[in-house]
Amino acid sequence: MSRYTGPAYKKSRRVGISTLETGKDLVKKPYRPGQHGNSRRGKSSNYDIQLVEKQKIRFTYGISEKQLRRTFEKAGKLKGIHGENMLKLLESRLDNIVYRMGIASTRRAARQFVNHGHINVNGKKVDIPSYQVKPKDVVSVRENSKEHKAMKETLENINRNVEYVSFDKNKLEGTYLRYPERSELSQEINESLVVEFYNK
Repeated sequence: MSRYTGPAYKKSRRVGISTLETGKDLVKKPYRPGQHGNSRRGKSSNYDIQLVEKQKIRFTYGISEKQLRRTFEKAGKLKGIHGENMLKLLESRLDNIVYRMGIASTRRAARQFVNHGHINVNGKKVDIPSYQVKPKDVVSVRENSKEHKAMKETLENINRNVEYVSFDKNKLEGTYLRYPERSELSQEINESLVVEFYNK
């Protein structure tokens, strides 16, 4: 299954959480999309519940099924809790770090900035959104991209701060300080159900 590229609000309604992390996508219609989205539904099966949790992660981070599966397998080789390691790896993606720094309004926009070569990691251009940023790595906007109109507008309107990423608005440069704690990530995602889903 390829990466979802349809309306962001619809996918948020489908899984029941704000995948944009703004809450705006569920204000007008806080129910599932479709003709019967606002009607009562029967009891969901375990499979359905696990599938929804998996889709929450896919839609939030904007990744394909193949990418999530690969991240899941990589997380299983690390020490610690499998599900938490998976979320930490997803948070360490370059497109996500750019989003967390506030350079882009959405992860989709951050992925586009990376793809178009506007971002450096430790002084070298990286145009791969899935690139794994390591703690202490410095992520910056390339010199010839600092006047990018969309980027400047986002920085003026968004003030997004997380403890594990620092950002200097004047230099347009940030540092991935450390891996996030589970408590710092979305509480609306139950990653243990995703582990169960893939371990069947």
